[in-house]
Amino acid sequence: MEPFHKFIDHTADVLFVARAEDLPELFEQCAFAVEETMINIKKIKSVNDIKILCENKKIDGLLFDFIDELIFFKDYKQLVFSKFDIKIDQKEDKYDLTCVATGEKIDFTRHEPKVDIKAVTMHMFKVEQSRGSWKAQVLLDI
Repeated sequence: MEPFHKFIDHTADVLFVARAEDLPELFEQCAFAVEETMINIKKIKSVNDIKILCENKKIDGLLFDFIDELIFFKDYKQLVFSKFDIKIDQKEDKYDLTCVATGEKIDFTRHEPKVDIKAVTMHMFKVEQSRGSWKAQVLLDI
């Protein structure tokens, strides 16, 4: 199965689902969806590499924290990303994520801004594994 993400109509916010065969690909697809919600990722240059570290006891909590970090970097550092090198390890009773995200500072003339994400929400949020693949559903507050 080829990893993918797609947007689903929602009344006021942005809802997307992502599927992939493994967790790093699933998280990557979710990251692409988050960035695509805000800007045209095809216009992002590979200027900065930022290391993102997250840990959580649950895989859905790990994805939530990861998306929250992407929004943080957009808000605090004005960074957007188009490449993600993600590793996820399960150690004892927790998951560890290491991501090198590649991108640059937002350029409002070149990146074609769409909407501003305020936060990721727990409403409708889920991560599940079925028949050898992973699926995530994420609602973004805009």
